[in-house]
Amino acid sequence: MARDLGCLLDVDDEVDAWSCLPASLGAGDSTHVPDFLVRRGDRHSLVDAGTRPGHAWLEDAARECGCGYETVTSVSIRSGARLANARDLLRYSNWQCPLGDRVRLLAALDEVGSMTVAECLPAFRETAAIAGLSSLVLHRFVTVNLDEARIGPETMVRRCCA
Repeated sequence: MARDLGCLLDVDDEVDAWSCLPASLGAGDSTHVPDFLVRRGDRHSLVDAGTRPGHAWLEDAARECGCGYETVTSVSIRSGARLANARDLLRYSNWQCPLGDRVRLLAALDEVGSMTVAECLPAFRETAAIAGLSSLVLHRFVTVNLDEARIGPETMVRRCCA
C-alpha cells in the first residue's frame, strides 16, 4: 500500500517533496514510524498508507514534530485510474525529453491550447514519443488528467501553467 501511495505522491502537483520512513513517533511504551513525510508548500505531514490502528497519540506526537498526521485509505489509493496512470508514467521517470522535442511540443501547445496524446506524437523526433511525453508530464511541462480515465490516444494534453 505504501509503494502505491508513493506512486501517487510522485504525480501529485501539490506535493513538493516526500521521503520514506522519516521519523519514529512515540508516546509512553508505544512507537510508530509513519510511511512518509510529505511537504506541500510550507505544510509538512506524516502520512500512513492503508488502515492504521486509531491511536489519538499519533496526531499529538506528529504535532510536537511540527507536522500534521494523516492516513490514506487503501480504497482511496486504489480507486479510479490515477494509480494505474501514475504507474504507466513512472516507467519513464529516468527518461529525459530532448530540448528539440520539448520545444516543438510546447510551441504547438502554445499555438492551439491543447492537443490529444495522438496529436502530440509527431512532435517527438529525437526520442520515443510516449517516453518523451511521459517525461514532460512527470517534469510538469505538460499536464494530463490522471483521474478521468486511463491515458490513451484521446487524452487531452495541456501546457502546465506554473
